[in-house]
Amino acid sequence: MQQVDILSEGFIAQEYPHYIKYMGSKTKIMDFVIGGINEVYTGGKVLDLFAGSASLSGALSGQVSIHSNDIQSYSSLLASVYLTAWRGTKTPTAEEVISRAEDIAAPHLKALSNEYSFSGISELNHFNEIERKNRELINSEFDHKYHLFQKYYSGTWWSAEQCIMIDAFREVAEHYRSDPAFPAIMASIMYAMAYTSQGTGHYAQYRDAKTESSMRDILIYRNRNFVQYFHRKLNEAYSWIPASPSQLNHAATTLDFSECLKEFSGGTVYADPPYCFVHYSRFYHAIETVVLYDYPSIQVQRGRFVKGRYREDRHQSPFCIRSQVKGAFTNLFEGITASKSNMVLSYSNTGMISMEELEEIAAHTFGAKYHLELETMDHKHMTLGRQGDRHRVVEECLVLAKRK
Repeated sequence: MQQVDILSEGFIAQEYPHYIKYMGSKTKIMDFVIGGINEVYTGGKVLDLFAGSASLSGALSGQVSIHSNDIQSYSSLLASVYLTAWRGTKTPTAEEVISRAEDIAAPHLKALSNEYSFSGISELNHFNEIERKNRELINSEFDHKYHLFQKYYSGTWWSAEQCIMIDAFREVAEHYRSDPAFPAIMASIMYAMAYTSQGTGHYAQYRDAKTESSMRDILIYRNRNFVQYFHRKLNEAYSWIPASPSQLNHAATTLDFSECLKEFSGGTVYADPPYCFVHYSRFYHAIETVVLYDYPSIQVQRGRFVKGRYREDRHQSPFCIRSQVKGAFTNLFEGITASKSNMVLSYSNTGMISMEELEEIAAHTFGAKYHLELETMDHKHMTLGRQGDRHRVVEECLVLAKRK
């Protein structure tokens, strides 16, 4: 990718592959976001402070030095695909990765009895009995190292057979951790997880089959081939990542936003904090776990594992807590002024605080040293199953802060 003269021409959104289904993704309004960055950019790095699915890194990676940050490890992994991954001389082909994974999975699939299989199922009670058997694997003991998903998630978003494949591919990915294409292999696992999952695009709650219609719909995903989705996405990733390292000095970190700002100075901060009371760690704990692969403690209520199989240590953002959100924005704006950076903030009129309150905090904190502007647009907002309507019209706002 050829770097352009940014200060004279401005950034433009380049095409990039997508790896996960993500609520609040800025992909559809990327031109609006980048337009805001062009308004305030005066040089230096661009810091994506709450990177999420790392869309900004995908859109700008060939044009400017980017520091992508998010408290979640999966975000850093996705950013690394866009920013630092490249194809080395010993990088395995997709076929080589698949062959190793299938060899690893074969004995575990063979050991799985037919009572865990969804093949040929057409009766609702029978289906739910198999679902129950799958979920009971969380109480089982395993004698091989890579069994996390088979134990924790069988019969939830994936079948036991699919979970065995996730574990096998994760084991193979670990073998290639030192390869510069490791992030692409991991991101392709996350993609295959997303498109074989029977959920609505996130991992807050899996669906139960209460009717034959819902059973048939879930069976579509239970019978999806994990390998096919992985194969297609890894080849796409390989065609996108370069054959040599980027020279733009990119970085990806997993810091609290306030700590990250202490290490940043003189560039432009893009801040897209959570808007609502639900924590993103609740929706994406499964991909956090596949990245960390750390056999976390699972939340328990009334003596039983919670349905969502959430990690005990999942992050709670102050931007999602009504009693803390104003202080969080004050800390954010103070960190930006201390770093002597410009800022583009994405927010919505459906957020935890009103735009009037947000503007008041910004004006008080940035003071006379910054020029502040507010830009808005309407767009379709994907809620991925949290609302009865899959899309809602909301007003997307950009708060622009530029040093005078």
